[in-house]
Amino acid sequence: MEVIFLMKKYKKYLLIGAAAAIAAAALFFAFHGERAASERGGRPKVVATIFPQYDFARAIGGDRIELSMLLKPGMDSHSYSPSPQDIINIQNCDLFIYIGGENDHWVEKILDSFDEGKGPKTLKLIDSVSAVEEELAEGMQEEDHGHGHDHGHAHEDGAEEDGHEHEAEYDEHIWTSPRNAEKMAAAIKEALASVDPENSSFYEENARAYAAELEKLDEDFRRTTDGGGRRLLVFGDRFPFRYLTDEYGLKYAAAFPGCSAESEASAATVAYLIDKVRKENVPVVFHIEMSDEKTADAICRETGAKKMLLHSCHNLSREEIEEGATYVALMRKNLENLKEALN
Repeated sequence: MEVIFLMKKYKKYLLIGAAAAIAAAALFFAFHGERAASERGGRPKVVATIFPQYDFARAIGGDRIELSMLLKPGMDSHSYSPSPQDIINIQNCDLFIYIGGENDHWVEKILDSFDEGKGPKTLKLIDSVSAVEEELAEGMQEEDHGHGHDHGHAHEDGAEEDGHEHEAEYDEHIWTSPRNAEKMAAAIKEALASVDPENSSFYEENARAYAAELEKLDEDFRRTTDGGGRRLLVFGDRFPFRYLTDEYGLKYAAAFPGCSAESEASAATVAYLIDKVRKENVPVVFHIEMSDEKTADAICRETGAKKMLLHSCHNLSREEIEEGATYVALMRKNLENLKEALN
């Protein structure tokens, strides 16, 4: 990419309620422990943390699995904290699927709290792809940690100019690239076959069909991005699309990193993005789902650009769930909006 990147001082999303939830669940286990579905002779019980891997598992497992998702419709995953019942559901399932990025620090704490041999088989999907560190791009607003919005530039050795060390965090939004989605789906297929070998051929057949869908999706994204007259995307919002832009050679400018908890852009950030839209004659300013859209609105008012949605598929609204939205369908809507932004 031709964007000047700065290293971000990462904030670990330590979920406040996780420790209490783990303790409460531990007490519950002592009195209400259940055997896993495989031991009960029923369908394998599969629990996914968020929508993308839930949808991949649904496509591959079909009616041969009992599938649930921890994140409720309309909930922001960045503020999610597991309830005692969530932890019980994790312990009692056959397969637990999670991403393993910055927002999943709570998962390791919960898995470590289970007695040896008592927890489910786990699948950490970030290990199935080539993960990259989240970046702080030029003009992008770093999180305010109580010292204002100015921040020092980072050095290559990981030490910031203020002398403080930081531990790099991987960008968790791996599913925004269809090629990564293929790898994640393949890993889920293998995990399902391992907990339910009797239905392995069923999972294999579904996985092949789903891989063909994802391959076609990738081809269409590549055709659109290669054929577009522009390469720059502007987001008046968080930016969870690093893997998408990397995969298809696109540039971007955005208000916040993908896992930022900030929602109010500084005047300097808004001014930078307005200037970028004007200089590059950018026709579309994107926002993501479940956003207040205020920053995108401000940029569009000043520039005349059109505001459009690019859905990260992180979570869905209740209406989208009821309408039967899928990862592939949402990404195809994204593709249509990208066509307008790049032409």
